[in-house]
Amino acid sequence: MADSQMEEDLVLEAPASEVFVAPSITPTLLFKGNSYSHFSPVPSSLLPTPDPTPSDPENTKPGPECALGVDEAGRGPVLGPMVYGLFYLPLPLSDPLLRQTHHFDDSKVLTPTVRSNLMEKLCTPSTDLHTQCGWAVDVMSARDIGANMMKPAGTYNLNAQAMDATIALIQGVYKRGVNVKEIYIDTIGNPESYQRKLERVFPTAKVTVAKKADSLYPCVSAASVCAKVTRDAALEVLYESYVVKPEGGDGDEEMSGTKEAKVAEEESWGSGYPSDVRCTSWLKRNMHPVFGWGSECRFSWGTAKDMMDLKGLAAKVDWPVEDDDETSRLTDYFSAGKEKDTDELGSWFGKPVGVDVF
Repeated sequence: MADSQMEEDLVLEAPASEVFVAPSITPTLLFKGNSYSHFSPVPSSLLPTPDPTPSDPENTKPGPECALGVDEAGRGPVLGPMVYGLFYLPLPLSDPLLRQTHHFDDSKVLTPTVRSNLMEKLCTPSTDLHTQCGWAVDVMSARDIGANMMKPAGTYNLNAQAMDATIALIQGVYKRGVNVKEIYIDTIGNPESYQRKLERVFPTAKVTVAKKADSLYPCVSAASVCAKVTRDAALEVLYESYVVKPEGGDGDEEMSGTKEAKVAEEESWGSGYPSDVRCTSWLKRNMHPVFGWGSECRFSWGTAKDMMDLKGLAAKVDWPVEDDDETSRLTDYFSAGKEKDTDELGSWFGKPVGVDVF
């Protein structure tokens, strides 16, 4: 029963066969292993409107009060980025538009195809989602996550990174003029302490931090879809760099249902989760003996560490042992050859010359 449930969960976590590539996907930054943020244009109906007064001709009237939700995707995988998603819309539209009309729910409950279709509607100008809602994502690269967690001093753990990403996203929406009055967030760690901190940062909004917020609040459900589809597309883009296209073709041939398609699926890295056999198999097949993997891998994860430590897979490196008697310090190079009786300042610009030279 547990195995069948795990298989079902992995199917829901895996990207759609043709995932929608949202504007939040920047291939050049993904390949470099850079983290970055993307904000959708704010719908004009949510922006402040001019409201001049005799004393202040530049005065503006705030836009409609909005609800904002935040959720993440990809916290546990060893491959690919962790993505924080944010979604906002006018308070009265939260349930009617998201829950009743478009049936948003926790992204882990929706199928990959449904998630992808919802994201595509959100990015299509003629739809009600596009004209009345806004969204943003923070793509935290695997390289940066691992580097921050493996600092020799002052470790920057995943919860702290997630907190900072959440705050930065919300601040970005405020800076764009959106009148956010209610904030809903799926918790990391203790909900009470997390909520108190956010209330101090955003004192003008009602802040709610709760477990399973992605199932309770429609704006958080929509945020989870933005995060999940962005991560799915990022995984696809990153994986393309490892795919060897057949000679004489462009690699776009339709292979659905063929033996080649089945082999390609089995050799892919799947969902990127350590519990996914395709992921661990891919890691073993593609591990470089010295460098391990590329910027798509979180080297701070136990899965990657253990695989690098396995005998026979990684190259053994013998680092030189420091010897105080034979090893010079960097400062020695600045003091070696210095004469005691030398006028250091006098000879700085060269040796002094006599009058006879002129």
